Amino acid sequence: MITNDEKIRAAIAEQAGEWFVADEEGPLDARDSAALAAWLRTSPVHVEEFLGVSVIARDLKEARTDPEYSLEAILARAGPKDGPAVRPLWPRVMSAVREALSRTRLPAAVAAAACAALSLGFFLMWNSSMTVQHFETRHGEQLTRRLADDSVLHLNTDSSVTIRYDRKERRVVLNSGQVEFEVAHESDRAFRVFAGSAEVVDLGTIFDVRMEHDSTVITVVEGRASVAPSHESRPQIQLGAGQQLRVSEGVWPAAPSAVDTQRATAWLRREIVFDHEPLERVAAEYNRYTSKPIEIATPALRSLQISGDFATDDTDAFVAFLRSLKGVRVEETETRIRVSRD
Repeated sequence: MITNDEKIRAAIAEQAGEWFVADEEGPLDARDSAALAAWLRTSPVHVEEFLGVSVIARDLKEARTDPEYSLEAILARAGPKDGPAVRPLWPRVMSAVREALSRTRLPAAVAAAACAALSLGFFLMWNSSMTVQHFETRHGEQLTRRLADDSVLHLNTDSSVTIRYDRKERRVVLNSGQVEFEVAHESDRAFRVFAGSAEVVDLGTIFDVRMEHDSTVITVVEGRASVAPSHESRPQIQLGAGQQLRVSEGVWPAAPSAVDTQRATAWLRREIVFDHEPLERVAAEYNRYTSKPIEIATPALRSLQISGDFATDDTDAFVAFLRSLKGVRVEETETRIRVSRD
């Protein structure tokens, strides 16, 4: 089974291949050059994969002179329909590439980039109109990216999203975490977001989608959006500004509920806001951002009601707040914050 990390790495390698192809086709303009620089700065992995694709692309140019992979040889292998069974060429090409890479003892990341580059070449031959991008954030990190159509994505902590654009549709898959979408509306090209059990279709919108362990929460900040189950045939539900919908697997809500959008999107300001919420929920939300998790050692404290506006990147201030609570004891170590009854 392919792990999530492997999927992410493959998506990054595919992006690297796209950037390499774009650069090879002609000099990038100022906007694209800035976008490439921003993509490279996102993570050392992006730099590693881009360099890997560059190295392999150079070597593949030399490999194309091999008569085994000439156009005539490929057509000869295809054979007539009534002829003998022919083993598909693609696995043989990939096998040959992997074997050649193993002989050169290249790093695994570069080898993966080579396969990605070769895959991308075949992919572009068959569907040159599609653009694929992948963005992700680490624990406690946030990221903003502007897409080719001027839509803007704001990624919260521990988030992963894959975008596929073609001439007919803009399709986004939220793999994990939370993203706010500022969609540049196009009447002839839908913007669809798939997240867990929900499919969200933009109707001229700014909306927030958050994946939790057992549900997907959609909040419309401006405009309108329609939500439907991603794997079932049920009527769509229309959401307007200030409305929220929670969708769980196998459970379809009857209608959206009203919500305070400023509070729901406080994370964009690196804040979390609570109004008489149980400490257990406050701690769980805070743990999404901090490197030092909060542990509630006394079960009775889990239901303690908390109100306040807290900065996600100011651990000291939040610990001071906890210590101000009557009957609460806070012990802070290098690895965690332990809350117990005094």
